[in-house]
Formats: sequence, structure tokens, C-alpha cells
Amino acid sequence: MTGTLANSGAIFVGGCIGLLIHSHLPEKMVKIIFQGIGLFTLVMGINMGLTAEHTILVLLSLISGSILGEAIDLDKQFRRFSEFVKQKTKRGNGEDATGDNRFTEGFVTASMLFCIGSLSILGAIEDGTGKTPHLLFTKSIMDGISSIALGSTFGIAIVFSSVPVLLYQGGITLSAAFFMQYMSESMIADMTATGGILLIGLSIRILEIKPLRVTNMLPSILIIVLLSYFFG
Repeated sequence: MTGTLANSGAIFVGGCIGLLIHSHLPEKMVKIIFQGIGLFTLVMGINMGLTAEHTILVLLSLISGSILGEAIDLDKQFRRFSEFVKQKTKRGNGEDATGDNRFTEGFVTASMLFCIGSLSILGAIEDGTGKTPHLLFTKSIMDGISSIALGSTFGIAIVFSSVPVLLYQGGITLSAAFFMQYMSESMIADMTATGGILLIGLSIRILEIKPLRVTNMLPSILIIVLLSYFFG
């Protein structure tokens, strides 16, 4: 768990630094950073989306995952969590719906950026098999820098995004032997591509082009793993 703890800690510290910077930045500076993050998310999503091995399966996972997420209404659950965290941290007083949206967008965006990808999976497996977690140490540096930029825009949401990283990568690390038997390179590629497409949707929302309900599409990440395993 050394690599995962280092990665989660880097995100936590970077998010705190970004949060401190945020309080000293003028609104126009926050806005331009917000736009820059949106463009970065778009490029990252395109890069990841092009890795698909089975495009039909990716499409099917997006459709079925969106239906499932809409039925559960994950977006509503994230907003409830958002309100709960804001009340606990005393940051919710006097904020409007825009603030709520920004917290949710920040939490989902950061969680996906930090969790989805071959580096996250392969690094966690490397850590779990007893090897020196070079991949996760490298990822920690990357995520730490990114979390500073994200924290300066989204605020405390980025600090809390360290929790999904700890749970997600930690779960893979502790179950590395099991995952190595079933996770092929094509499965990882398809999952990365699906996550990339969702990141493109997030970038569209961050850039205020169109308010897509990307949160309700998150089950696609799990579904693509199943589809790729059985039909890939």
C-alpha cells in the first residue's frame, strides 16, 4: 500500500495548497484557470478515448451505464454528498447552486483523472505484488501537481478526491493476485477509453458548453470491464 498511500497523500497535500492559493486569487484568475482545466481535461479525455480495443463494447457500456446511472440518479447522490461535506466544513453558508455544481464537478473530475487509466491499475498491481511502486511514485508527482491546479479552482472538493484514490487503488493493490488473473491489456485499454470519453463529457460541462449529466454515466466504467472480459 506504500504507493497508494503516497499517491493519495500527494493529492491531499496538493489540494490543500490549491485551496490556500484559491483564497488569494481574483475571480477573473480563477475563471481562466477553470477554463484551462477544462481544456486539459478535454485533451486528456481524447488521448484516453483513442486507446479502445473494442469500440462497440465501449459504446454498449456507455449506453447501458448511462441508463443504470440515470435510474439510480448518481448525480443526485453526489449532490447530497456535496451538501453534507459543505455543511461539515462550514463552507456551504450563502453559496448558490453554482457552488454546489462546482464542488460536484470538481470531485467527479478529480476522481476520474486520478483513478482511471492504465498507470493507476498497473501501478496498484505493481505495488500489490511486492515490487517497489515506481509507477505510483511517478503518478504521485503528476497527481500532486495537478491537484494544486484543480484545488485552486474547485476548492475543497479536490482534497476529498484523495479518498476514492485510496479506496480504488488500495482495493486493487490488496487484490492484485486476483486481478492479474483476469485483467488483460485489452480490458485495461477499453476501460481507459471509456473513462476518457466520460472526461470529454466533463470537459464540455466544465467549459460551460452544455450541462451533460456525466455523473450518471459513471457505471459505464464497471460495465465495460464485464463486457470486455466476456466478449472482448
